Amino acid sequence: MTTLTTTPDGTAVRRSAPPAPPAAAGRATRQGGTVLAVPALVWYLVFMVGPMIAIFVIAAFHWPGMLQPVSFAGLGNVRTVFADPVFWDATRNTAVQLAVALPVMIVCAYMLGYYVAQRPPGHKVIRYLLFIPGLISTPAKAMVFYAALSPDGLANGALQGMGLGSLTDAWLASPSTALGCLIALDVWGGIGFTAVLFAARLGSVPDELGEAAQLDGAGHWRTMWAVHFPVIRDYVGVVTMLQFLWTLFGSAQHVLLLTQGGPGTSSTTLSFLVYQKAFIAADLGYSQTVGVVLFLAGLVGLLAIRRVFRQTY
Repeated sequence: MTTLTTTPDGTAVRRSAPPAPPAAAGRATRQGGTVLAVPALVWYLVFMVGPMIAIFVIAAFHWPGMLQPVSFAGLGNVRTVFADPVFWDATRNTAVQLAVALPVMIVCAYMLGYYVAQRPPGHKVIRYLLFIPGLISTPAKAMVFYAALSPDGLANGALQGMGLGSLTDAWLASPSTALGCLIALDVWGGIGFTAVLFAARLGSVPDELGEAAQLDGAGHWRTMWAVHFPVIRDYVGVVTMLQFLWTLFGSAQHVLLLTQGGPGTSSTTLSFLVYQKAFIAADLGYSQTVGVVLFLAGLVGLLAIRRVFRQTY
């Protein structure tokens, strides 16, 4: 920017103005960035923070249906939930589901991702094949498992064909196997996509690390767990968090489509209990009280996973 100044003899001289201070320029940049972030912040507050607050508010009311009168319950819903054996059955089933599905999925997906990252013959085709379960809709996946696990389905047919007819069972209708079938569906639906994520991250690890380990006499197993795993440990933690949340909150759709929480409560999970009490039993206060428990369980689980997978070097 230039300005005109007048000398004592009356002559006009064009001079350049000094540049703006860096601090002022930085403040202008930050203010511009804040303005651009306002729509995203509003969206987050309305559709993320708002529903989260609504969960805690509704949990404090007796609300027998959307169009029914509401009354304040205080801690009454909490006492009702904790005194309900169905809630404790759902808590146990959810704990078993997470304790089995999450380690199996993460370990197997990491090993499969490591194999794909080594670029074996046909590795590009393998990547696409691993994506297939993630491309199939949830109802379609449920139909596949129903066709395989129904009393006259593929699993029982294969057992009878091998002369193991005594092992056949109504897998989805048996209290001892219904939850296991849902866990198998969770693992099958998530392991391929997770393996592709691990393969993408492992592909960015320098090849020199693995080559140096193998020159020192380390095999693939030791290289996989003692060399590559520590390098992507933080990424494994992030993927584990995502799968933890998906298993904790997303299991309701599998339960709804395959077992309806039965037989009895043998396959009822906390997320399905939220749906069942809200849309079937029309008890919104009970439902959102379980939702608060589910929210707190998810928060504690995320903090625990973050602590387990944090870097130690």
